[in-house]
Amino acid sequence: MELDNCRKVPRTSMMISSDGEEINTVSSVTVISDQKFDQEVFEVEKPVLVYFWASWCGPCRLVSPSIDWVAKTYDERLKVVKLEIDPNPNSVAKCKVEGVPALRIFKDNQIIASHEGAIGKQQLQSFIDTYVS
Repeated sequence: MELDNCRKVPRTSMMISSDGEEINTVSSVTVISDQKFDQEVFEVEKPVLVYFWASWCGPCRLVSPSIDWVAKTYDERLKVVKLEIDPNPNSVAKCKVEGVPALRIFKDNQIIASHEGAIGKQQLQSFIDTYVS
């Protein structure tokens, strides 16, 4: 995970951005909100996978471990962020998310790939490999 604008807070899963704001993290996946969407997605050099999820979504619980795997496996080539849809309607609308789980890959400030619905680890790997070298 890229840490040039963040520092880890010991014994917690929180990160502190360079402007002093807390950013939640889950494994190598950065948990973001509407307020941090542009900074965490558009202001980075490498492609970004945005994982849209909901706490009430059963398929999201099945996909989450694969998202963690992607974050660890593709760490050098892909930034992975996670955004809960209910408290973040602006990002959901901006990305035209119609159902969860949903994935968007951004590169050069544009969506280059989309997927909605549950996805297995092998399908997810193929999806990522198509767009991330």
